[in-house]
Amino acid sequence: MIFLWEDNIPGYNSSLSLFKPYIKSYIVDTNKEHAAFIIFPGGGYTHLADQHEGNDIALWLNSLGISAFVVYYRIYPYKHPYPLLDAKRAIRLVRFNSKKWNINPNKIGVIGFSAGGHLASTLGTHFDEGNKKSIDPVEKIHCRPDAMVLCYPVITMNESTHSGSKNALLGSEPDPILAYTLSNENMVTDKTPTTFLWHTLDDNVVAVENCFLFAEALKKNNVTFEMHIFPHGNHGLGLAKGVPQVENWPSLCANWLKAINFIE
Repeated sequence: MIFLWEDNIPGYNSSLSLFKPYIKSYIVDTNKEHAAFIIFPGGGYTHLADQHEGNDIALWLNSLGISAFVVYYRIYPYKHPYPLLDAKRAIRLVRFNSKKWNINPNKIGVIGFSAGGHLASTLGTHFDEGNKKSIDPVEKIHCRPDAMVLCYPVITMNESTHSGSKNALLGSEPDPILAYTLSNENMVTDKTPTTFLWHTLDDNVVAVENCFLFAEALKKNNVTFEMHIFPHGNHGLGLAKGVPQVENWPSLCANWLKAINFIE
């Protein structure tokens, strides 16, 4: 367990905290530099599905030779910007320690599921270059992911949103401007990382339109992506073992990771 924040770091105030966010590391023991992924489990911003959308995913990534870090980020009653602060801190921390962990600092991706997909895509569209004036060397590091994997993600805070995630993150009557800027299809630019997306057509929890919205924004901004829409499958499948067709997504993603040179 690696705590994301210390008491003297901006963004975390232990006197106000109900929960101290942390990451669980799954570092590949290798004698050569390799890629890493930061994992954001889903749970509607009210809980974390940290087994099938966290630890299981980390072990799968390890099998590909990729180090993994499951993020236990702040959720309800915390609202925006706390989950995003934790996401930014997590990628900064991994990049800062990349030499110690034998990780290529230019091959650090994010993978998110459902509401965790919203958090991952928020990081991929709201990243920054770091605070060069910070007294904390970690906070000086940029937090742009080098790739994104979005699995049945919540993307928008508008008509096709998952209302539970929206309410937990923004409240029942959010500022319209905030809802717009956290509808991440609106924030894609040509600097948004290359992306792998998948969803199921009959997901009755998070509408597949979320994937379509993000893919269209990526296309408009000339960002490369790969998307797979499977005809059938419940929400929250994780690795989807034993689910016809959907269970192929990890191998499809592995091929994509090879194509973008994250694995050999």
